[in-house]
Amino acid sequence: MMDEVYKADENRYDGTMRYRRSGRSGILLSEVALGLWHNFGGVNPLENSKKMLHYAFDKGVTYFDLANNYGPPYGSAEETFGKVMKSSFMPYRSELFIATKAGHDMWPGPYGEWGSRKNLMNSLHASLQRMNLDYVDVFYSHRYDPDTPLEETLQTLVDIVKQGKALYAGISKYPTEAARFAYNYLRQRDVPCLVYQGRYNLLDRAVEQEGILDQAQEEGAGFVAFSPLAQGLLSDRYLSGKVAEGSRMSRAHFLRPEVLTDGLLKGLNALAEVARDRGQTLAEMALAWLLKDDKVTSVIVGTSSLEQLQMNLNALKNTSFSEEELARIDRLLAATPSPFTGRG
Repeated sequence: MMDEVYKADENRYDGTMRYRRSGRSGILLSEVALGLWHNFGGVNPLENSKKMLHYAFDKGVTYFDLANNYGPPYGSAEETFGKVMKSSFMPYRSELFIATKAGHDMWPGPYGEWGSRKNLMNSLHASLQRMNLDYVDVFYSHRYDPDTPLEETLQTLVDIVKQGKALYAGISKYPTEAARFAYNYLRQRDVPCLVYQGRYNLLDRAVEQEGILDQAQEEGAGFVAFSPLAQGLLSDRYLSGKVAEGSRMSRAHFLRPEVLTDGLLKGLNALAEVARDRGQTLAEMALAWLLKDDKVTSVIVGTSSLEQLQMNLNALKNTSFSEEELARIDRLLAATPSPFTGRG
């Protein structure tokens, strides 16, 4: 029996999804982006991934965020996306905004990570093949490389755009001074940085404190937040203090059980009470809190199920906060120990 041919919802742009301009560019990004870091790799059912991708696009999500080593295993999230691209999304390519990145560990040997021209070029070529694409919409330098000359990394981004392999260039997780150099270098070569991607959530506000958020706005770049739910901490999943089997924390790879201290639990439950007073879940409020700020262009959500994706999109129904609510949240955060303190 042949699979049913996918046809996108005709009302996909008439719902609750809104779009924000990315800095001083012509690009409008969906306020919520779907990230394929986890749950879309080779170890995950293709049908579930396909359902989530279809549902996201049907609800107006146009921005899909990938990287070369997303999976697991490495490369498999791009392969999954490539299969859906070939079977479903190809007629809608002009409506999709697809991002990929390189810079983290990808393959063995001295050229399999960081910011050399060789790594970035080789990685993008492989990513395009895996995703069945001729170009990506934005290609990111995934992290600052302290050892490779920044000019080499940035000139590679310039050349990638001018060769038509990406329409725009972006940077991710760059420290303030390196970001300033990058913005200037790229602008001077007529490839202005479209967007900065950084970790930002209620428990990790380093991009505020270090001036990265303001800097992006001043430089004419958009800002995209990843890890908006602090890898699941800002959801209802851990409020009881128990670590559910199959949760990200139970796998203890990026999020370890020992971070769930009594002080953090107390703070999370207090934040959940604020969310309930707003008629939201903790996750919905955490996403809405990011989107209250017009310096934030888009928020990347990662989901493991259709139901989780639906709940995340519910955050768009109320992204306004009163001064009293914001003050209450700030007081709670000041008293809540963050597991991300000191992380770059």
